[in-house]
Amino acid sequence: MSGQIEELGYEIPKKNILVEPEGKNTLPAICFGMREIENRFGKSVVGIFSSDHMLDINAMHAIARSKKLADDHLVTFGIVPTGPHTGYGYIKPGLPIESGYIVSEFKEKPDIETAKQYIKKGYMWNSGMFLFNTQLFFAELQLHAPQLWNEFCVPGKYIEDIYNTVPNISVDYGILEKSNKITVVKLVHKWSDLGNFDALYQEFEKDEKGNIVHNCDDLSLDSTGNLIYSTRKKAVSLIDINDTIVIDTRDALMVCPRRSSQKVKEVVTILKNQGDERLTLHRIVYRPWGSHTTLESSPGHRIKRLSIMPHKTIGTHTHDHRTEHWVVIKGTASVTIDGKESILKKGESTFIHIGVRHKIFNPGSGELEIIEVQLGEYVGDDDITRYES
Repeated sequence: MSGQIEELGYEIPKKNILVEPEGKNTLPAICFGMREIENRFGKSVVGIFSSDHMLDINAMHAIARSKKLADDHLVTFGIVPTGPHTGYGYIKPGLPIESGYIVSEFKEKPDIETAKQYIKKGYMWNSGMFLFNTQLFFAELQLHAPQLWNEFCVPGKYIEDIYNTVPNISVDYGILEKSNKITVVKLVHKWSDLGNFDALYQEFEKDEKGNIVHNCDDLSLDSTGNLIYSTRKKAVSLIDINDTIVIDTRDALMVCPRRSSQKVKEVVTILKNQGDERLTLHRIVYRPWGSHTTLESSPGHRIKRLSIMPHKTIGTHTHDHRTEHWVVIKGTASVTIDGKESILKKGESTFIHIGVRHKIFNPGSGELEIIEVQLGEYVGDDDITRYES
């Protein structure tokens, strides 16, 4: 997680990054964050946002102005609909209160005809954004979800033990639909949940042909209204293609009409049902020490590029089923094999036999990059035994 953030060019202290042991829907995640904030800062008003939402600055100002309402109410934010949408839940506003409204009712994602009726009656889209006062939140949690309150609010429990016990439950089902202290603030500002690739297309700047092109040389002819995204610099040519999504990554290629881009969720379901490891194991995997990228693999071999951040260590470990050959391609490596330390510079290499303890440290101020060649009867990532360094 921290490696991904640093790759985007941001520096955030690791203590401010909370990682769930496993995903258990929104309520446990919110409890985790709210508990940590109250422990560090005392009673606080906390904004809760999904990572894939886009808001303009005016929407953020409107949210900030709702802080007073959050003193005595759990605040959610409703988006004024631009049309009947079946992908969002809806909120029915009731009596006005300060800058918002008492929530009269939450509605599940409707069919198209029901959505049209909701809009006529003044319902809002449920954005899934909230403003919660920590003290009020935990009081409502104790009242409506006592099991979670017992787990998160009793001192001395490890987060791993908590997550082994708590249910998979959303904040809507756990608290919001039960509490009588829920209000909604209407947002008439620019908002998008970026729920599919067509939503991304709508948000970003297009070229003179109405195309969005990322990380590739566009050689398209007579093609308009397309989103072309590649994770590898390459030449891409669309010929007489319009209103299409083309997504090319290291391990997958998707091509579809923009209007059908939401169906990617069905592809994900198919991969999940097939147990396809590409769903969870991406080509680039981030670790506390940096990241590793799989360049090539087969049942008996795997080639990776290791990127180790300055002054970081891959701790002492062994493998029972594979050997490893390391070649330094950038930086300087301090390598310890079977207790013997050596320094490897660019172009130098070393070999690690099966069962031999080894570790690697980046002593430099720049990134260390190594090509790792794994050979053996089994090259899965779980073939590892770690030791105290």
